[in-house]
Amino acid sequence: MIGILVILSVSWLLLYLIEKKSILALGFMPITKRLKQFFIGFLVTALLCVFAQYLEAFLKVSNWTLNENISSGLILKSFWWDVKSVLTEELIFRGAVLYILIQKIGSTKSIFVSAIAFGIYHWFSYSVLGNAMAMILVFIGTGTMGYAWALAFSKTKSILLPFGFHLGWNFVYNTIFSKGPLGDLLLISKGGFELTGWVSLFNFVNGLIIVPVLVLVIVRFFVAKEKESIYW
Repeated sequence: MIGILVILSVSWLLLYLIEKKSILALGFMPITKRLKQFFIGFLVTALLCVFAQYLEAFLKVSNWTLNENISSGLILKSFWWDVKSVLTEELIFRGAVLYILIQKIGSTKSIFVSAIAFGIYHWFSYSVLGNAMAMILVFIGTGTMGYAWALAFSKTKSILLPFGFHLGWNFVYNTIFSKGPLGDLLLISKGGFELTGWVSLFNFVNGLIIVPVLVLVIVRFFVAKEKESIYW
């Protein structure tokens, strides 16, 4: 939490020194509208994640069962962990720096810079550095998702829609389907077999490539472009 407060403080300072604006330039207002965008983004990626996980279960001939040891406290703890990790990444990649870049060099170039940085960052967070094929796929997948979320920021003039997209995927992936670093949580995969060959590649591409492309299509064609927010 201290890290988030530091990032918020630095973001506010950068916005003030360079653009003479406050942290509200990241589009937190009007609150009702921004919360609506957040929940729409959350729902979209949450549903896409559910589809991806059940497709994997179908391919593996496995099933999802409720963790008998789960508790509301564990779910809340995991959700809070997801919120903190997602908010940290959003403030870094779709926050003050992206806002300032858009003002200085335009949205097109800025979105590409944000996407490239997001893709490279995941070489380290996914621990694939040195594995050429994995690096290419991770860069394409996370870079495409980063592009979609940066485009959402540019079109809505707000961090809340990309934050919703990001949290929707991470919460369902990590907490609901127990795929994150916190271990077994709400649902646990039972039975089935390990995917190999083309089936394994298809499943990998589905989660890492197809889903980001779908999100990009949604942002490109169904998210309206807004004027600059007056709340700053």
